[in-house]
Amino acid sequence: MTANGTANTPGAADSAPWGARQWGLLCVLSGNMLLDAVEVSVVLVALPTIGEAMDMSLPAVQWLMSGFALGFGALLLLGNRIAALCGRRRAYLGAMAVFTLASVVGGVTDSESLLIATRVVKGCCAALTAPTGLAIISTAFHDGPRQRKAVSVYSMFGATGFTAGLLLSAALLESSWRWTLLFPAPIALALLLFATRIIPHDAGAGGRTPRLDPALLRDGRLLRSAVGAATLNGTYAGLLLLITFQLQQRLGWSPWQCALGLLPACVPLMATVPFAGRLVARWGTGPLIALGALAPFLGCAYFLWRAPAEAYWSAVLPALVLVEAGFVLSFTALNIQATAGIPAAERASAVPLYQTGVQLGGVVTLPLVALLLTEYAGYRPALALITSISAVGLLTAFTAPRARLHPQGRVAAEITSDKYGKDADEWERK
Repeated sequence: MTANGTANTPGAADSAPWGARQWGLLCVLSGNMLLDAVEVSVVLVALPTIGEAMDMSLPAVQWLMSGFALGFGALLLLGNRIAALCGRRRAYLGAMAVFTLASVVGGVTDSESLLIATRVVKGCCAALTAPTGLAIISTAFHDGPRQRKAVSVYSMFGATGFTAGLLLSAALLESSWRWTLLFPAPIALALLLFATRIIPHDAGAGGRTPRLDPALLRDGRLLRSAVGAATLNGTYAGLLLLITFQLQQRLGWSPWQCALGLLPACVPLMATVPFAGRLVARWGTGPLIALGALAPFLGCAYFLWRAPAEAYWSAVLPALVLVEAGFVLSFTALNIQATAGIPAAERASAVPLYQTGVQLGGVVTLPLVALLLTEYAGYRPALALITSISAVGLLTAFTAPRARLHPQGRVAAEITSDKYGKDADEWERK
């Protein structure tokens, strides 16, 4: 029996309504997940304004985006160990506190290097809170439908973050570009205060976490999935950076117009996240990954070949839609395929390794795109690079052995358990 007299059985636990404390915990974790996801896109529309105000070149100001990805990817491999040494509660609260402080420093500083450093630090904090939040949910909510529902809510907040960040950035720029960096501070502080009261206590595991098995670095399926996701992420980030500066600096679009113009690159994924598992169960990972690599390549190649950058409706929009289609079709499939052949005991090490590879796509692509946009008068050299990166993803997808996963097979059955439960496969896009 539980404390309130409910039978302590799986069936009763699944059917019992959530209490106020569980709802409060989910709201805090999901709110912070939303904040982490917003951080990915909130500076995108503001980059031209920040660069002008801070007298930062394009190769320098792009680090406000790639620096966050660098911090996120760099700390992922250590996140499990930090949480094990300190305990989930301490790691989570500590990361939230540092995130709040970094937001304040980033919003008030006049130092270019310090501003970039705060973005790297905030990426490191997100690398702790995102997976640790999922881990807290996995123990606070009973296995089965209750846990899947909690993770679905948590994931939806993350999926809406990119869209919210674009619109929020445009709104905040009406007052000052500094608010795009400062606004998370009071929200994070409020969440931190609630979190100190509601996140359950736990003991550190003394560092007894799974160590990285060198054999994972030779796992072909994991590596191909990481390359595919990295090229998709790099194509996406590079194209958004290019288009943002083209729309605002060459076409004279306002931040609001730019934000609305970029919505086709994020709304479809937000709307289809709840159905991603069913899509993979129906078609398998192979066909979806192949189509998901083909769509961005076609979009970038068409943009490069067919029309000038000034033509939003006939050039920019088709490229945005096709690159986003790549995410809708293949990103979940890539996440699942990455760990499909890895024993459950090793997935805690494999998932951060995969996610680190994904982040490297943006970290490598963004500086190169910014450099080419600076060194050349037109956008075509940078767009040619982005198209080449998407071609690498396409080549990887079509040369890899692709076995369709039967809906009744092990991987399809785990879509709603590992993917939406204990594994951290859906932190991404964020």
